Amino acid sequence: MGSFFSVARAGNTDSDKSEWDGVSSNETCKRQRLSPTMDEENLRLFPNLPDEVSIQIIARVPRICYFNVRLVSRKWKSTIMSLELYKIRKELGTTEEWLYMLVKVEENQLLWHAVDPRSRIWQRLPTMPNVVDEEESRKGSSRLWMWNMVEGMRIAEVIRGFFGQKNAFDEMPFCGCAIGAVGGYLYVLGGFSKASTMRCVWRFDPIQNTWSEVSSMSTGRAYCKTGILNNKLYVVGGVSQGSAGLLPLQSAEVFDPSTGTWSDVPSMPFSRAQVLPNAFLADMLKPIATGLTPYMGRLCVPQSLYSWPFFVDVGGEIYDPETNSWIEMPTGMGEGWPARQAGTKLSVVVDGKLYAFDPSNTMDSGRIKVYDQGEDAWKVVIGKVPIYGSDDSESPYLLAGFHGKLHVITKDSNHNISVLQAELCNNLDSSPSSPSSTLSQSSVHEFVDPPVETDAAVWKMIASRCLGQAELVSCQVIDM
Repeated sequence: MGSFFSVARAGNTDSDKSEWDGVSSNETCKRQRLSPTMDEENLRLFPNLPDEVSIQIIARVPRICYFNVRLVSRKWKSTIMSLELYKIRKELGTTEEWLYMLVKVEENQLLWHAVDPRSRIWQRLPTMPNVVDEEESRKGSSRLWMWNMVEGMRIAEVIRGFFGQKNAFDEMPFCGCAIGAVGGYLYVLGGFSKASTMRCVWRFDPIQNTWSEVSSMSTGRAYCKTGILNNKLYVVGGVSQGSAGLLPLQSAEVFDPSTGTWSDVPSMPFSRAQVLPNAFLADMLKPIATGLTPYMGRLCVPQSLYSWPFFVDVGGEIYDPETNSWIEMPTGMGEGWPARQAGTKLSVVVDGKLYAFDPSNTMDSGRIKVYDQGEDAWKVVIGKVPIYGSDDSESPYLLAGFHGKLHVITKDSNHNISVLQAELCNNLDSSPSSPSSTLSQSSVHEFVDPPVETDAAVWKMIASRCLGQAELVSCQVIDM
């Protein structure tokens, strides 16, 4: 990279120096920044190379370097922030998967962090936009309400505690947004703004490093589930405000980033309602989506029955975009889908396989299961997962899939948020782990049951950072 930067700085000639003769170097830099000449604008990215060739070179540079490279000149900055560069990266196969993590800090503030797994460098994103509470604004108040209860945050306490309570909104100033990532952008959708469900959708652009508002959903919803199919963002279920309290939604819609528009999707049915013994139970037990995972070209939505304050995990539905219709989820898949806590089911697809986290009764252990489509059953592949937690932690662990591997994000007792990569024993020969970044054998044995071919794994530390008292909330992966 040294020669890379030295070439970029080689644009100053002897005539340039004579032009600024007698002027201090600091003032020269200042004038160049404030008053660019036409010559500067017409300079090539690399001397003696056409810009078409130069951009091919830049497209091969790790994306983490772009933050410094764009400071070379205005032209370099415009190149780094152009869509053309990222299209070329995609064509060349030089795109990189970054992990974007949402954490909650003191006073319920939400912060986003981006992690480059290759360089292990963390970067903080701009703060998410605030939402002005409509009721407060009508009273002339300038108070801003942050969307700071996101999918998975104390959902057992929040939803279970507020379903069926008519006046609950007076006590619930914050509620859950949903998170999604498609087309190289990060999306934050809906949620509650104290007395109303929101339709708003905000988008983060990693290239411009900015947030902007895009087309709103057709229905205001909170705690909805999101998934990506065919480069489109699907939103299913959630809850909305009704005259008698919070009501579950079975409606669904899809956002097309290429057109910036929302379209309706057939409402999610609840096939299990037919097997309830009587109309009373059918009316009392309400279905709610407790997860959503794109799998085999379809959306798999596990469901639960609720009747405040109880949740019962039962079955689910599958949406097929080709037929634009829903079918009942296979029995083994739906009934065996592990649940993290009431209202949420943690799962991810890696290399075409559907994995789910199955927590134990304690906060410091759990298992990874994989779905066997042929047998319609969930099977344990990792017997013990190196997670840490405490009674105060809202979401002590997350799952993510990138670089073709399963990853667990967890927070340890020293407040370090760690990204761990799982290497299944039958994959170790093809993908050897680096000794410097692999947990020691003694550590592995702490996390894994007595070695068995189906449940043993070696855990490789991908990234770690101390974020103090911050709590994990959600994560997404963007490839660009």
